[in-house]
Amino acid sequence: MIVNIDKELCTGCKKCSDVCPVDAIQGEKGKAQFIDEDRCVICGQCVQQCKSFAPIYELGQDTIEAKKEERGMLESVQEPLFAAYNTCDVEKVKEALANPSSFTVVQCAPAVRVALGEEFGCELGELTYGKMVAALKQLKFDRVYDTNFAADLTIMEEGSELIKRIGENKNLPMFTSCCPAWVKFMEDNYPELTNHLSSCKSPQQMGGVVFKTYGAQMNNVDPKDVFSVAVMPCTCKKFECDREEMKSSGYKDVDVVITTRELAYLIKDMGIDFNSLKNEDFDSPLGDYTGAGTIFGVTGGVMEAAIRTGYELITNQAIPNVEVTQVRGGEGIRKSVIKVGDLSLKVAAVSGLKNVVSILEDVKNGDCDLHFIEVMTCPEGCISGGGQPKLLIDEYREIAYANRRKSTYNHDRDIEIRKSHESPSIKKIYDEFLKEPLGEKSHHLLHTNYCTRKEVAK
Repeated sequence: MIVNIDKELCTGCKKCSDVCPVDAIQGEKGKAQFIDEDRCVICGQCVQQCKSFAPIYELGQDTIEAKKEERGMLESVQEPLFAAYNTCDVEKVKEALANPSSFTVVQCAPAVRVALGEEFGCELGELTYGKMVAALKQLKFDRVYDTNFAADLTIMEEGSELIKRIGENKNLPMFTSCCPAWVKFMEDNYPELTNHLSSCKSPQQMGGVVFKTYGAQMNNVDPKDVFSVAVMPCTCKKFECDREEMKSSGYKDVDVVITTRELAYLIKDMGIDFNSLKNEDFDSPLGDYTGAGTIFGVTGGVMEAAIRTGYELITNQAIPNVEVTQVRGGEGIRKSVIKVGDLSLKVAAVSGLKNVVSILEDVKNGDCDLHFIEVMTCPEGCISGGGQPKLLIDEYREIAYANRRKSTYNHDRDIEIRKSHESPSIKKIYDEFLKEPLGEKSHHLLHTNYCTRKEVAK
């Protein structure tokens, strides 16, 4: 299991159970909890919420070290060992960085850059992408690319797919497929509706396959030598990269995923003084991105980015206001009607899996008239993911989420190009490699199929 509860450390407070979106955590109050693997979507909200930890004076140093080894944690990690945890994959990254025959490539999700600094004493939600890039370059990655580039790529494919479905009046509403915990929930519980999911891979997986094909050609390296690392705010991204179908490059598209917290472990382990670093830029062109790419990190962001591009693809006119504020917000369901030329585009942005069930039931019963629905498992989208820095004081949680959200939108406003289809680097990859959205090569590399998870498990 990627997400676990240590029975020795669990006090049975049930805070993890309270935040679990699929009621996968079970056990009596006051006793150790356990995870029902058949229900779990690996979102890591239990990891984010857990406050039960092991003091060294109670367990002893030897036991602490043994537990670190079991969890895959570095010996240098100083934080307490909490009962709910995710497996750590930093050692795999260290091995790849130390291997002279590996060409190491790293990508970072948009939500990482508004949270990583918290691990180094920065203000909650402070945007630190320049220092993050500098740290990754000091770690000696051969290329520092960005998931935001792939988010822009996702919009080109997903926006085109939505337009096609609306034109054909087929498999509507279309649901986003960026959140792997949401996709797993759909596969587990509503497999008959998976044709409503966008066939687009998530930005993480699009990035992975592009780095091992187009990127490998650009860097004149053999794809088999490319070791691709993704830094994510999400624990379920570890599950996603291991899905059997994520090998369109001919190899495993993303070799390993580490969380925001795990990247902080690695930076500290290597003795890098994060706060003294001078800002550096991502490597071009696969590290270039627009404002639309960066807002993927907040709930409603995928929807907004898609509308910015979809509006202009449909109408051939500039969108009146690039900021589609009616789809922004926190946990819950936000429905809107967006006028796109002659089309009244009916959309919804949903955060929190329990909130999407009523919509899924409507779709199942033929009672849903929406065209496009974004779904995020975590309460504020990726900025509140299970792999983000832990917030042990509840009052800080709301402040952190608000600040991370604000930093994300500020970053969007500060970027000169704010629409995915206007990115010169996105135009370049289509001109030189992919040719066109939904084309033969794009379909092979950037799209996928879904399955019933219960069948996979057999």
